[in-house]
Amino acid sequence: MEPLAAKIRPATLDAYMGQEHLVGPGKPLRVAMEQQHRFSFILWGPPGVGKTTLARMYAKSLDAELFELSAVSAGKADIKAIVDQQFFGRPKVLFLDEIHRFNKAQQDYLLPHVESGELTLIGATTENPSFEIIPALLSRCRVFVLNSLTEKEMAKILDQTGIKMNKEAKEWLIQMANGDARQALTLVENTSQLYEKVTLENLKNAMQSKFLRYDKKGEEHFDVISAFIKSMRASQPDAALYYMARMIGGGEDPKFLARRMVIFASEDIGMAMPTALVVANEVFRAVEIIGLPECAINLAHGVIYLSQCKKDRSVVNALGLAMADIKLHGNLPVPLKLRNAPTKLMKGLGYGDGYEKYSKEDLMPEKLKAKKYL
Repeated sequence: MEPLAAKIRPATLDAYMGQEHLVGPGKPLRVAMEQQHRFSFILWGPPGVGKTTLARMYAKSLDAELFELSAVSAGKADIKAIVDQQFFGRPKVLFLDEIHRFNKAQQDYLLPHVESGELTLIGATTENPSFEIIPALLSRCRVFVLNSLTEKEMAKILDQTGIKMNKEAKEWLIQMANGDARQALTLVENTSQLYEKVTLENLKNAMQSKFLRYDKKGEEHFDVISAFIKSMRASQPDAALYYMARMIGGGEDPKFLARRMVIFASEDIGMAMPTALVVANEVFRAVEIIGLPECAINLAHGVIYLSQCKKDRSVVNALGLAMADIKLHGNLPVPLKLRNAPTKLMKGLGYGDGYEKYSKEDLMPEKLKAKKYL
């Protein structure tokens, strides 16, 4: 049986929902299709926003032979098989889903076929192309950024299914799907098949647990950890707790969060509250000993404490200045009075002469005398 998402997949741009910045009147993808302009491009955006649909529409506008592959399972042999096929007068368009899963060797193999125009490539990815696609291939493609669908767009898509549901169920479904039409349609279809009626209770029963979009190795990981650190830095414990909970809910290793908190204690609090490092270390130890789910309480305790502490970056700033001098000047000679003198020869050369335990004299190397980092 054909999935619901496939049944209601739009066939024309006028029926396509969302991405007005790309397919609206006068916008780049619409113009390219109308003028049959052939070029390779990457569709970068979250899941369920219409990347596959756009690829199919583009290939159709060119009257091209479309090949669809998933980078998860495809390899060089699949590319070669496509290249070897002959279609007289018709261009070949390759839609490569999850292109970020192709390794460097596979991308290198694909490159000359894209470069020569033998293949027109449409790559789809949820990850930042600048991190996942080799520069040579990326330079031969345009990158189009797709956005999550709005609540209004999601509501229109759900209306197209013809499946009845009350306002409460529909609003909950839209919030749950978080701009992912495929996820919403799959849940509606499963609920309809299991219970016939699509109600809020039946939707929740069919789903069991909400899917959190959080890839521990992907861009979402870096976005959320960045928001977590910046929320603590801004002394906003509520926001910091939200991002912490989001990572824990998405399966993040709690020790990763605890390590970031130990770093934060020195980097952003530092001398304003030196004991913050002690607290952060104790949180890390608690996480190691207790584990999930209970260690989330220890993490929350630490997040609130660190967020509410006064902030001072003098430690990390001072370290940066010192490292800059090392890079600029290299290994400057240590003043003689500070040098170790374990032998008679070294003592004879003046090593250690004039050393005082609690000297107030500037002990910097000669070239850096009077230099201050704090």
